Formats: sequence, structure tokens, C-alpha cells
Amino acid sequence: MNVVKHYDLLIDEDNDPFRDPPELQEYMDQWDGAAFIDQMQLAPDKTVLEIGIGTGRIARKVAPRCLQLTGIDISPKTIERAAENLLDFSNVALICGDFLHHAFVKKFDVVYSSLTLMHFEDKAAFIGKAAALLKPNGRLCLSIDKNQDDFIDMGSRKLKIFPDTLENTLALISKTSLEVVALFETPFANIIVYRKP
Repeated sequence: MNVVKHYDLLIDEDNDPFRDPPELQEYMDQWDGAAFIDQMQLAPDKTVLEIGIGTGRIARKVAPRCLQLTGIDISPKTIERAAENLLDFSNVALICGDFLHHAFVKKFDVVYSSLTLMHFEDKAAFIGKAAALLKPNGRLCLSIDKNQDDFIDMGSRKLKIFPDTLENTLALISKTSLEVVALFETPFANIIVYRKP
């Protein structure tokens, strides 16, 4: 099964983390909660890009704290749901497209992604493009799932993923101009924060 079909099916099944009850939202925060968002160093004059915005679960916490939030996701149905969920935020722009192939017209103060890198086989291309989209002194914040399974198993279907390790991600970053400014763990993820000189 491909990524687009998988995430479109989740919307068809009304599987929307934005609308989860508080207990499930707290569970998801174990990948990218307040400590992850704090590392973005958001401010009212900053522009932000979320790679893999999904239905807007993290974006609803980021949008009130920045000038402009752009979110990109490959799933049309997910982007449609994000538009509904984030309707109250006039500073949010959504793009349905493939991050690696989308032609962005501007750079950002902050680029972040949570639980998305596992969908990219070419991790060097992902890191390189994310770094290129940063303004000077910009920050790239990544939450990388510790799970090393090769599939997301939904019972009735499986989605092939490309798990990553902390060591591999750090090695890829070392080939860019980015410098690591923070590195810490949550119960389920490694958080890496980079700055572009």
C-alpha cells in the first residue's frame, strides 16, 4: 500500500489525531509534546514549515505562536481535513504535495517534522531540502520514531516505512551546514534540533 492511500483511508475511517480525546493526545505528545515545540523558539515574526502536517495535530499549537505556518502533506484527504481543523487560524497555508518535489518559493525561520522522516527512503534528500529551506539562523526540529519496524501494521493493511536511527540522522546532518543545538529523548522518539549558521 502506498502512503497516499494509507492516509486517505485513515480519514475515511475517521482516524483523526486532531480530534482525539485528551488521553490519546497526551499519548501522542510522547513523540512531540511541549519540549519539542519549545525547541522551535517560535515568535510572532517567524515563518514556519511543517513537513507532514497531517490533520493539524501539532499545527494547532504552533500557529498561534508564529507569523505564518505553511503545512505540506501528500494525502489529499488529510489536507482537506487539516483545512477544516485549522479553519480558525488565518495564518495557516496548506499544500497538498510531495515535499521532495514541491517548488517552495520562500524560506522559513523554522522547519519541523514529527513522525514523517520514516516515510522517506531517501533521507539525505529530505535533510538536504529541509536545510535548504531554512533562513540563516533558522531551526530544523525533527522527532524521529524509535520504532525500527519496517511496516505500520493496521491489521487489515500494512504500510512499508523506512525507519531511521539517531546515528544515521546525525551522520546525514554532518554533511550539511547545519549544527546540532539540542538532542534529547522522549519516551518514543529522538528529538534533534539543528541551526543553520
